Amino acid sequence: MSTQEPPAGGNQNPNDPTSSGLPPYGGSGTGEPAGGYPPPPPGGGYGAPGGYGAPQETNKKAMWSMITGILGIVCCGPLAIVALVLANNARKEISQTGQSGSGMATAGWWLGIVGIALWVLGTVLYVAGVLTFGVDSTTY
Repeated sequence: MSTQEPPAGGNQNPNDPTSSGLPPYGGSGTGEPAGGYPPPPPGGGYGAPGGYGAPQETNKKAMWSMITGILGIVCCGPLAIVALVLANNARKEISQTGQSGSGMATAGWWLGIVGIALWVLGTVLYVAGVLTFGVDSTTY
């Protein structure tokens, strides 16, 4: 068999799918879909595309109440009062607007309580002379 000879089976065009005598891809040649199943409905059937919606905005006062509560415990006692006030305001705003940040407001509230308690305790101990900061007032 040489490369110049036409393929067996007569006058077939390799680019024409109807000339091969085979049914079209995916069908039986009788017009039915493959497997005897009806075609799927148009549109897919999963409903309209969508998502979870926009993320809720976090209440800024709740975030700042937590930050000032941490700073009130670590370095500056009066900031604990600021944390307590901000946390109460944030709780009211969150209940009215539905914003997120309730956990931060609660954390800021508790940190404010603990910061105030430590600040008062430190002040009482300092005044009583139990707590000193290494300041020596004697002169030589």
